Amino acid sequence: MAATTASCFGQGSGSLRRCRLRSHRRRYRVPRAPARLAPSSPRNQWPTPPDSVPFTYDDYRNTSEWLLCHTKHRPQVAVICGSGLGNLVNKLTDSQSFDYSEIPNFPQSTVPGHAGRLVFGFLNGKACVMMQGRFHMYEGYPIWKVTFPVRVFFLMGVDTLVVTNAAGGLNPEFEVGDIMLIRDHINFPGFSGVNPLIGPNDERFGLRFPAMSDAYDRDMRQNAHRAWKQMGEQRELKEGTYVMLAGPSFETVAECWLLQKLGADAVALKPYLDL
Repeated sequence: MAATTASCFGQGSGSLRRCRLRSHRRRYRVPRAPARLAPSSPRNQWPTPPDSVPFTYDDYRNTSEWLLCHTKHRPQVAVICGSGLGNLVNKLTDSQSFDYSEIPNFPQSTVPGHAGRLVFGFLNGKACVMMQGRFHMYEGYPIWKVTFPVRVFFLMGVDTLVVTNAAGGLNPEFEVGDIMLIRDHINFPGFSGVNPLIGPNDERFGLRFPAMSDAYDRDMRQNAHRAWKQMGEQRELKEGTYVMLAGPSFETVAECWLLQKLGADAVALKPYLDL
């Protein structure tokens, strides 16, 4: 093993600084490896951790079929309610709810304020399913568990996903309480390989290399602006770029400056993973 150090020197102010590398070889005593266990040895039969085995297509299908068998609703729209938005389920008519603990394969919400219920019903005549509480990587869930419900909704016939969350504003023109439509996002964990599509691809769920340039539907954003005006809201409905971090710690001041420089308007610990 070689340890490398660098020494730098320069000649006068403004001159080029030069670095030279020196290698110091050191001797290390390598400990002997323990004797290899026989294949039949009980000590060598480690159980596989549940979170290391991603769900299969059959797991998603079994959960979707269980839900379809236990409710008369056939949702077209799925809404993931973020922090502080769980009361939206009270607007549903003819509603029916299930605790996450009742649903096969469903993770459990552990964050305060996330009720952990799946609620079916109608909102303005449209069949919907709403998640009253979501899942996060910082709760200890692997990424394929965080996104599990979205694929279940797809198999149930849902064709529109509305994702909401509480976020911190980075744009200096934003004010506390502003509503921002996400126009684009920056997936910071993705820079280090954190992506729900990593692993074997199942064509029944989509392409191996999906384009993300149009992830946020322009027509839906225009519809949201029209609905905002019809509601008579005085505040402007914002649009912007959202950046996701893994959490659970919030950003430092320096990190917020960095994210601003990258063009982000808002930052939070979700929701890009659901897309």
